Amino acid sequence: MAWSNQSKEYEKLLEIGRPPTISALFPNSKGLIVSGKFIDRALMAKGKAMTIAANGRNHLIIRGVLSAAQKADAAVIIEIAKSEGGSKFYCAVNYWNMARQVDALLNELGLTIPVAIHADHYAIKNEKDLAQAKVEVPSMFEAGITSIAIDASHLPDDQNLLSSIAINPFIPKWAGLECEVGEIKGDIGLSTPEDALFLIQGLNAHDIHPDWIALNNGTTHGIQASSAGIQVDLTAKIHQAVAPYGLSGAQHGTSGNSTERLKEIAAKTRTTKANVATALQMVSWGVEIDDYGNAILKDGNLQKVPGKGMSEELWAEMVAVGDEKKYKAGDYKSLNLPFENKILAQPKEIRERMTKAVEDFVYNLLTNVFHADGTAPLVYEAIMKANGYDPGPKAGRLEDPDNWTEA
Repeated sequence: MAWSNQSKEYEKLLEIGRPPTISALFPNSKGLIVSGKFIDRALMAKGKAMTIAANGRNHLIIRGVLSAAQKADAAVIIEIAKSEGGSKFYCAVNYWNMARQVDALLNELGLTIPVAIHADHYAIKNEKDLAQAKVEVPSMFEAGITSIAIDASHLPDDQNLLSSIAINPFIPKWAGLECEVGEIKGDIGLSTPEDALFLIQGLNAHDIHPDWIALNNGTTHGIQASSAGIQVDLTAKIHQAVAPYGLSGAQHGTSGNSTERLKEIAAKTRTTKANVATALQMVSWGVEIDDYGNAILKDGNLQKVPGKGMSEELWAEMVAVGDEKKYKAGDYKSLNLPFENKILAQPKEIRERMTKAVEDFVYNLLTNVFHADGTAPLVYEAIMKANGYDPGPKAGRLEDPDNWTEA
């Protein structure tokens, strides 16, 4: 059970469990923002469970997810991707204000669940991106990021490895770390155990120990165009291959996959982190979705449910902008930024119903699908055991550095 934020035990967690960047940013806070490592460890400890890495495309989504997590007594991750909240962006929530929003909500609502702040899909596609990353990544951690996904999967395998090594000195040792192999929606095909091992063994030789690996395992981002979906057996096979290195799985693109498939991922693979983005956006807006969380289209258009989500007037305004820009359904995500303030300017009862819709959707995922309920106390235990904000790597160095030189 989640501890009271007035208890001596919880005060101890705040004292020792928050990374130094978080303590410096929020010295008087009672919000338990932690390294992503602790979230992963808690889900591993429970077993056959994964938690939501919720994409906070608007403020009300974040509010709903945190409320659901408290109700489920679950450790969770709030994230945004580089394309959504990086220096090029289409959301008002970004790498530099996300921790501030989360911390404010934890304090406002009196929540005690542990939360990691994750920079998802920090893409490095070329030397220019790498040079920018060496400046940008430290600023993100200074602003409260506690976990990051370095995504150099667009590059050939050797360049993916080299880029991941080159950026690592700019990532705090205590931070959660995700790596990626196989570009999602890429044209090279699905990831293989050999692909994954090349990246993980090379990183291990350089004393870099990621917490998660993301794969091209059949997932997509956004509205699902196919029912083929995530390949669970392939995922399990790759996870087994990298298990000696302490890797857990990060599953991207869960929106649009069936409840049965998501349960299977939790039960049969080492996945502890399940990214959910598009479904949360649609639920908060009041768009009609199917049982999979996928938007139901009519003649290619999104359908708003009367009395759900945002006001009908604001939705009509959003559709008018979409029509003017000739947006397809998947392009509506670009309206997050111009409409954030208009969403927050709606009457309280509208904002509350948007938040409650997200809360209910996420609570069901956490408790009935992901089996993440009850993982908050496991984070508390892990922090106390570590007696600090860094539980350390899950595996030591197994590879010979002489076999993994840059040449």
